[in-house]
Amino acid sequence: GATPLAVTNNLNFGNPEKPDIMGQFVHALKGMGDACRVLDYPIISGNVSLYNETNGKAIFPTPVIGGVGVLKDLSDHVTIEPDHAEQVLILVGGIPAHLGQSLYLREIYGLEAGQTPAVDLDMERKTGAFIRTEILNGTIKACQDVSDGGVLCAIADMAMAACYNGLGIDLRSCADHSPAFWFGEDQGLYIVAVTHEDSFLHEAQKHDIPTQIIGHMTDEETLILPDGGQIILTDLKETHEGWMPTYMDGET
Repeated sequence: GATPLAVTNNLNFGNPEKPDIMGQFVHALKGMGDACRVLDYPIISGNVSLYNETNGKAIFPTPVIGGVGVLKDLSDHVTIEPDHAEQVLILVGGIPAHLGQSLYLREIYGLEAGQTPAVDLDMERKTGAFIRTEILNGTIKACQDVSDGGVLCAIADMAMAACYNGLGIDLRSCADHSPAFWFGEDQGLYIVAVTHEDSFLHEAQKHDIPTQIIGHMTDEETLILPDGGQIILTDLKETHEGWMPTYMDGET
């Protein structure tokens, strides 16, 4: 719910004396500059780390952004945690369809292929401003952006947070079962939890913001998938939170 104020960056690359590495660096800066100008989100500080290589092999290009915003009243903020069984989950910003370079493609098929999704910066700003306004109006009770892994991974994060309140999520009301919808990593998408969905959908339509109801909260600690399959959220949390200790112990 905060109003964006400024960003800092941290740019990590390999040897810039190599043309391909310098190309990565230049295009990262151009993309970052384009985004910050459209979003009115100035870069006020940052640092650069170059020559990050081992035996002549460079690290992946790793530009990092840290953003800060201002929230006049802290009580207006929302988290990713839905807190009531009557809340409805709505996808805001468009319909995901892009699987190029996605986690789904890499983890399920072992492929790193395709183009990254297109970015519409004007739509990003418009959707973000709408989300922020509805948070401050008290309409949105929980919110999560869609990023790595797509819609289903964003919902899994919300579900694990919701189980602290003894809640779960049911996705059977969504008719789209395609991998592109659930795992596409399109930009500018949000999952929101609202109590009065009709008024929220009407407000989104007034602002030409695409929306789709994709599920609702339940009073059982399960994530019910679109095909009816169920994941016990305590099991999901244990797997999610136990990954790092298991990995550090050298186990698989």
